Amino acid sequence: MRAPFGARITTAVSLRGPLCVGIDPHPSLLEQWGLPVDATGLEAFAMTCVEAFGGEVAVVKPQSAFFEAHGSAGVAVLERLIAACRESGALVLLDVKRGDIGSTMSAYAQAYLGEGSPLAADAITVSPYLGFGSLDPALDLAEKYGRGVFVLALTSNKEGPQVQRAQDANGVSVAQAVVDEAATRNAGASPLGPVGLVIGATVGRTGLDLSALNGTILAPGFGAQGAGLAELRTVFGPSLKHVLPTSSRDILRHGPDVTTLRDAALRVRDSLGAHAI
Repeated sequence: MRAPFGARITTAVSLRGPLCVGIDPHPSLLEQWGLPVDATGLEAFAMTCVEAFGGEVAVVKPQSAFFEAHGSAGVAVLERLIAACRESGALVLLDVKRGDIGSTMSAYAQAYLGEGSPLAADAITVSPYLGFGSLDPALDLAEKYGRGVFVLALTSNKEGPQVQRAQDANGVSVAQAVVDEAATRNAGASPLGPVGLVIGATVGRTGLDLSALNGTILAPGFGAQGAGLAELRTVFGPSLKHVLPTSSRDILRHGPDVTTLRDAALRVRDSLGAHAI
């Protein structure tokens, strides 16, 4: 049996440090690396990242869209990437942001969290905006198989606040309602539960009460998007110990040389110091 996700990510971070490296094969990055913008370039990019990061960082985060853009050949590369990362010892957080209802959500859950699926990752990102309860198929399957789910709560895109900071009649924001639902799912788990949150590292003071979450917080925006340690402290305060900063472009721009890429990732990881889950 696979250990619960909360235990696995706690162990990974304690051994390898609190950093998630995004694997985002954007067409401009493929070109910058001197690679063709096709499935062969995608494969070279992905496997270079595995060689550079797979044995060093706690978590890697492939962005599924950049693979899907190349059709079945791109999805096949994503399958091989997930398998290679798993062999290297890094946890795979697949950034797919799925969110649907009923049998459709169940199918997404089977694809990305089910045993035996070639796309099954250690964790995925999901969107709660059809109602948190619509995520139950993914949450249930993740818990069953020792995987994790990271729910969008307060993102850094400029359109996000219109929905995420909206308040109900009692003055509770949508983002806080997401936090509270996640905390309910994680209650009693040790050392952490399987439900994490996505909160941007650049959003400033959130006004959120994260004290009961008992889960991991993924913090995109560290590095190239402008967030450093000071911003992390401002956004997360006493919950910083549960934060997993993620950096993509700031590291990937150092490719395609494997050693240079690895050194860039290690510099970012080491800059985070003893901040650990």
